[in-house]
Amino acid sequence: MTRDKPHAGDDLIELDAAVDRVRALRTEWLPSLETERVSLDGVAGRTLAEPIRAPVDVPAQSHATMDGFAFDATDEYPLRLVDDPVYPEDEPPALESGTAIRIATGAPVPRSANAVLKREEATVDDGQLTGTPVESGQYVYQRGSNVSEGEELFEAGERLGAKDALLLGDLDVDDVAVRERMSVGLLATGTEIHEGRHRDLDSSMLAGLVRSWGHEATYEGSVPDENDRVESRIDELAGEYDVVVTTGGTSVGDKDYVIRTLAELGDVLFHRVRLRPGKPIAVARLPDHNAVAIAVPGKPVGAYLVTALVTRPFFTGDASLPTVSARMARDVGIATPGFTYAIPVTLSDGTAMPLGHADSALPIYGETFDPSVLSSSTRASRADGFVLTEEAVAADETVAVVPSTVLEQ
Repeated sequence: MTRDKPHAGDDLIELDAAVDRVRALRTEWLPSLETERVSLDGVAGRTLAEPIRAPVDVPAQSHATMDGFAFDATDEYPLRLVDDPVYPEDEPPALESGTAIRIATGAPVPRSANAVLKREEATVDDGQLTGTPVESGQYVYQRGSNVSEGEELFEAGERLGAKDALLLGDLDVDDVAVRERMSVGLLATGTEIHEGRHRDLDSSMLAGLVRSWGHEATYEGSVPDENDRVESRIDELAGEYDVVVTTGGTSVGDKDYVIRTLAELGDVLFHRVRLRPGKPIAVARLPDHNAVAIAVPGKPVGAYLVTALVTRPFFTGDASLPTVSARMARDVGIATPGFTYAIPVTLSDGTAMPLGHADSALPIYGETFDPSVLSSSTRASRADGFVLTEEAVAADETVAVVPSTVLEQ
């Protein structure tokens, strides 16, 4: 079998470009997953298999949002009050010009009425209603004002949240078609791990990330740094899982066989991203098995960051990174330009302390960020968030911090 097969991902690519390729891969590959129907209490974290259009206007009928009196706002006081107030369970009567009717919150508004006068602002004397001036639409939840029939509200491929059950329920939708959860097989590579000399730190973390993104993760053990065994095991797992995630063997050393394996088994979309820590990641299609492979570097913090920042959009469809503002506590220099640096920070009272800086709880560098050492330092996982920057950051500078919780949603 030919080794060192060339692939299209030899060169370093920008972080944004890697995310774009991963999102395009998701769009292309997602329809191959089977579908199933889930009830509304199970939609959170699931991916829609088809778009959803509103089958009806919502609300289907205008109704009052206050207890009071319904009438046509163009009529002038006094208005004759008719008998039989309207409650939510009632069918409203026709209302003649110059008349008003008592109405309860949630009750349907008579078709000829277009406003509700609050009970506290009304005066009724001898069957005649007067009150404060009102405008058309006041305290009326108008038909179709929430949703118009035929309107597309959800797109295929969209990841739903718990809040989406509110709108779906209001549409009288009881269940929706979603893609099955991705099955993910986790494989650690490295003779030192396979022989028990080093603990596998990454697989538990990666399983947690995959599950936090709504999919199923299974640990499939380890393989030593032997070319044939790496290739045969990845090939085997690609036949069992939708996605194979490996750790280790992603650099360019003599025993880094994973990238060569992915090039042999499929098409490598990219290998290495301009992100530090976490640079040597690869994503590949394995068309013989209709599977996707993600090869993650072995250093634990680098593995976490590059997986969360690059592959999260593949699993969730969401590439957004909401941030909070903070004041940087110390100067942090950058040694090599041309990369996006993920600087872990702890947050306290609006101040971001770079975790790893000599003045932090993890003093492993001075004023110049050291991603190589930091990538291996598991204490850095205690960061509250990360500052993504391509330039040095000055003390007291306002920075945008991506909270760690964002990466796990």
